[in-house]
Amino acid sequence: MGTIQSIDPATGIELLSFEEDSDDIVDNKLEAAKAALPLLSAADWGGRAVWMRSAAALLESEIEDVALLITKEMGKPIAQSRAEVLKSANAMRFYADHAEEFLAGRELESPEVVNATAAGTRYEPLGVVLAVMPWNYPIWQVVRFAAPALMAGNAGVLKHASNVPQSAIYIGELFTRAGFPEGSFATLLIGSYRVAAVIRDKRIAAVTLTGSEEAGRSVAATAGDVLKKAVLELGGSDPFIVMPTADIDAAVDTAVKARISNNGQACINAKRFIVHEDIFDEFTGKFTERMSSLIVGDPSDPATEVGPLATESGRRDVTDLVEDARGKGAEIITGSSPSGPDGGWYFPPTVVTGLTPEMRLWEEEAFGPVASVYCAANLDEALRLANALEFGLGSAFWSNDEVEIDRAVRDIEAGAVFVNGMTISYAELPFGGIKRSGYGRELSMEGIREFCNLKTVWKA
Repeated sequence: MGTIQSIDPATGIELLSFEEDSDDIVDNKLEAAKAALPLLSAADWGGRAVWMRSAAALLESEIEDVALLITKEMGKPIAQSRAEVLKSANAMRFYADHAEEFLAGRELESPEVVNATAAGTRYEPLGVVLAVMPWNYPIWQVVRFAAPALMAGNAGVLKHASNVPQSAIYIGELFTRAGFPEGSFATLLIGSYRVAAVIRDKRIAAVTLTGSEEAGRSVAATAGDVLKKAVLELGGSDPFIVMPTADIDAAVDTAVKARISNNGQACINAKRFIVHEDIFDEFTGKFTERMSSLIVGDPSDPATEVGPLATESGRRDVTDLVEDARGKGAEIITGSSPSGPDGGWYFPPTVVTGLTPEMRLWEEEAFGPVASVYCAANLDEALRLANALEFGLGSAFWSNDEVEIDRAVRDIEAGAVFVNGMTISYAELPFGGIKRSGYGRELSMEGIREFCNLKTVWKA
């Protein structure tokens, strides 16, 4: 077995390292998860809600330590780390409050039409669910699966990204500390090469993954081979369309946040800014000015707006995309070269225009603070550019023309359209994509139902 390292991306210095779980340890954790299922069921809605609210309170009480841990492991600015912790605690309370309502099932009002005295549906947990989660939101990504899954009566095991082992250990222990039965939720400290074997284990009922398209294909293939339910939330290259009737200053302010949030490392970051030609120069000028003035530095400093990328390989990937575009004729208006405090994996906020289809940046997701800006002659061209890629996660549309808005909401090919705003995940709304951005939904009522058996019940 190998080791799993926690490295500070602001310095490149190792914080801690951990031995991978042995096969015996993994087996014990899976057996404990299976054993927890009847205890979770016996607790019913009320008991699980008490434990979930306790977990939320515990997480909230430890916000400063957890936020600093997030920042040290993956480089998120400290204010955003605190916000992630609070958002996670709120989602726990949301499911504690609404799980029973979301999984109530239904009864036919006229069961005689199916020759019954009573008939309807009910939702039941599937069992032990494996979650394969990414590093960019080390707590939130896990909680948005764990809170609904546990409240539904499932148990969970987590294979977190290998560069955030401290966050993985923390969240893997949180629910037991809050009162959930031992084994209800646990972290497997394993490398990605061992995920397929866990999916194939008979104790695993289903799998959910948030991550790259490559990882999604691998997990989907294994889950499909053993006929197990899978939910995939994969990459995105979200369009951010701005039309002439929009409030340009508000659009610019939001565009900057949408591109550099989480240091530009979120699947739902706006990445492609598609601007009508009538306002292209105004928007691009203001946007570039704002992007070039952002404070890049130590993510633990409250003044920092953009921290380092989470991994050295991630910075290399972003650099390669920008240099490929430059070499093929794109204009780099600001940014483009790795820079920042010595030793860290920094990349400056960058704005690129003049992109063409032969450039990798046209087609590939840039997981860093790189904004691609396109000029569109009209709404038809804007929508064509928005839908040109095989990604379909989120999108934003800026206009004050209701006819344009109705058209955009109907025609943008994505799991979400945010009008005069930016794509954000809310516990109250379903979250997920189409095309190569994955399938299935997280959050809201739809998310908690993903890992339940919708059982039909008929009584003579």
